[in-house]
Amino acid sequence: FASVLTSLFIALSIVTDTVTVYHLIAASVLQGTFWAFLMPARQALIPELVGANRVSNAMALNASGMAFMGTAMPAAAGFLYAGLGAEGAYFTIAGFHLTAFLLTTQLPRIDSRGAARARRVLADVGEGLGYVARNRTVLSLLLLALFSAVLAMPFRQLMSVYNAQALGRGPESLGLLMGMMGAGALAGSLGLAGLRRGQPRGMVLLATTILSGLMLLAASGAAFYALALIVMFFLGIGDSGRRALSAALMMEQTDREHQGRVMGVYMMNFGLIPMGALPLSGIAEGAGIRTAVFIAGALLTMMSVGFMLFTRRVRRL
Repeated sequence: FASVLTSLFIALSIVTDTVTVYHLIAASVLQGTFWAFLMPARQALIPELVGANRVSNAMALNASGMAFMGTAMPAAAGFLYAGLGAEGAYFTIAGFHLTAFLLTTQLPRIDSRGAARARRVLADVGEGLGYVARNRTVLSLLLLALFSAVLAMPFRQLMSVYNAQALGRGPESLGLLMGMMGAGALAGSLGLAGLRRGQPRGMVLLATTILSGLMLLAASGAAFYALALIVMFFLGIGDSGRRALSAALMMEQTDREHQGRVMGVYMMNFGLIPMGALPLSGIAEGAGIRTAVFIAGALLTMMSVGFMLFTRRVRRL
């Protein structure tokens, strides 16, 4: 519900012509803070709602929904902004947040028996990190997710630079590039939704991570726009496998008491993405965007192959 209030605050600031950059900064900080609590809780609820045997399927469907939103919503937002103005777009966002809030209230009550007693936040964080360190399978999955996020995700932030410098295209071509990546992520997520326990999901996770690395290498050498579009589609498939399966397998390998804390640690990966974006941006500025993407792809490929060769725990999942 806090997201509803934040969106309404910006919308009303625009309507009253009092909006400033500081309003937007404050809203961004608040929204990021809310999501830091929301996302681990949302992910931890999934096994409680669907049962242990359907976690992978549910996570993949969740990822497919996110992929669809990533593909469709930027275009929808553009139409909203053009038709209703900035304030109309924010009022619509507030309406979506309110709808999500009302739907969440209809979820069945989760049995809290066996849950840990309330403690200080730092104690919970410390216990979560300690649990990850003791559970070698979860640790391996978390490290794989960390390295792949740091190496693969920053490319999205540099897509506009890649589109302009490497492909020589204008802003109108950027949306299609991102749309092809979103379409690949949607297709990959829907395909992963059919995977069940007993199938080689760990190998699929490693294979899709390797695919991401190879597609970054291919993007660094793509000589023309049509080839780049194909590469973006397969890069989206690789991204969907990494995001859906790593979270699902982590949840399955974590006991119920620690699921929320482990997912909190997992969500820290997304906060570390700028650690990859900063050096990648520096390389792009000094040596060109193709060189930067090649280095990221080469490192991700080598790291993924290393995990496949030396982490038997993950291969057997």
